[in-house]
Amino acid sequence: MSFPVFDIPAKRAELDPHKVAFEDLVSGECVTYRELDERTGRSAALLAGLGVGAGDRIALLCRNRIEFFELLFACARLGAILVPLNWRMPPNELAPLITDCGANWLIHGSEDGQTAASLSNALHACLDLDDASTDGYRVRRDLCEALVGRVAWPSDEPWYLLYTSGTTGMPKAVIQTPGTAMANYINISQAMGLRGDDTTLNYLPLFHTGGINLTTLPGVIMGARTLFMPGFDLERTIELLEAGRLDTFFGVPAIYQAISLHERFDELDLGRVRCWGCGGAPMPDNMLKKFAARGATVLNGMGMTETGPTLFLMDAENAAKKIGSVGKPQFLSSARLVGPDGKDVPRGETGELWFAGLGMTPGYFNRPEETAKALVDGTWLRSGDLGRQDDDGYYYIVGRLKDMYISGGENVYAAEIENCLNEHPAILEAAVVGVPDEKWGEVGYAYVLLRPGKELPDEGDLVAYCRQHLAPYKVPKRFLRVDNFPRTAAGKIQKHLLNVTCGE
Repeated sequence: MSFPVFDIPAKRAELDPHKVAFEDLVSGECVTYRELDERTGRSAALLAGLGVGAGDRIALLCRNRIEFFELLFACARLGAILVPLNWRMPPNELAPLITDCGANWLIHGSEDGQTAASLSNALHACLDLDDASTDGYRVRRDLCEALVGRVAWPSDEPWYLLYTSGTTGMPKAVIQTPGTAMANYINISQAMGLRGDDTTLNYLPLFHTGGINLTTLPGVIMGARTLFMPGFDLERTIELLEAGRLDTFFGVPAIYQAISLHERFDELDLGRVRCWGCGGAPMPDNMLKKFAARGATVLNGMGMTETGPTLFLMDAENAAKKIGSVGKPQFLSSARLVGPDGKDVPRGETGELWFAGLGMTPGYFNRPEETAKALVDGTWLRSGDLGRQDDDGYYYIVGRLKDMYISGGENVYAAEIENCLNEHPAILEAAVVGVPDEKWGEVGYAYVLLRPGKELPDEGDLVAYCRQHLAPYKVPKRFLRVDNFPRTAAGKIQKHLLNVTCGE
């Protein structure tokens, strides 16, 4: 059942017109909520002048910047659909996505102008050209009279599309609605204890749900201040932490890893940040402990683009007692653990995680068959993730269905081996994959990223180390050094690319 979501920037401008909504850390520009509302209206008028109407798709190719959210809200006022694109993709991968969603306009930043120019299947507009004689977005926006547009947005209407980065297959466009945004706002704000006087940081890529929803869009709904970086800048982040400018922080494990390796990490007062959240990929247990030793309780979580994304987030009270848990389903979410027979498994046993709740996507854009496969009875989303629940109701992610292999008739979960290897003093991060084997059916290959200044230990020593902590059938057959891992935007290791990019 649909319900109205009232115009977010207009409502916030009514409540807190003089509060700063956004601050650009490069230019120093600050935008109040009144100004955000005004700019959104001018952007809506500009889009309408270009012929954009209800249901039209607008592709957007840019780094993290304030204008992204102006356009996001402008689309909602017109009933149009924004389609953020991954600027890391080459043109030959972007072109099929523009065709797939049917975008008739492509708006881009100057840094992606060359890529945009090679994509001829959409009309172009650049965000950065300031000459009034050009098609520059800012100048043309400021020449427009603000358009009010729709003051209420249907909660079940497509608002923006996020293409899955995935690890296999053609990306699918996950539908996001005003309703899923409001559900995520409730879930993440309660889980992290977000407040309207918070200052948070936007650096996760805006073609990914983390950049939009963790925690910038919820922050706008609450009246918080968001600082913008074009992308992650380690040195600037360290400076912000040292200055005590951040109240909350949300990152993926690769970001936490980078912070932990900074030369001033041991001097940081991490307790000045009220809440640390982590998602996108499993946070290694040893990394959680390392931050805890510096006074930062990192709340491990789990969600998907299809879930809004907030689904699980650990509570601070029990984080130290239940290292590795992602917590419990948040207020507007529900979870089940289901066996191959479609029935719920007993508590303590491993099953596939199925999700339901108000934050769930209604499906994939123009992909009814894919939507039907993913949503059981139109309600329960099959995640493809394996998990278990302890006696206190806390959930643990065991791995992916496709990230489990069978060796000698035994199920082997890569995540368990990876956690073991991550504790080795020479190993910074590990990724384990199953490969065919004539004798055992499948065996594990462990790809390892070493700590700075460390050498790859002898294979016999690594086998002996693993045997101290794992059953023999779980010990990898090979240990392969890598200089880096191929990753998705969420920081997940793309294991299907390991043999291609890392070799053996």
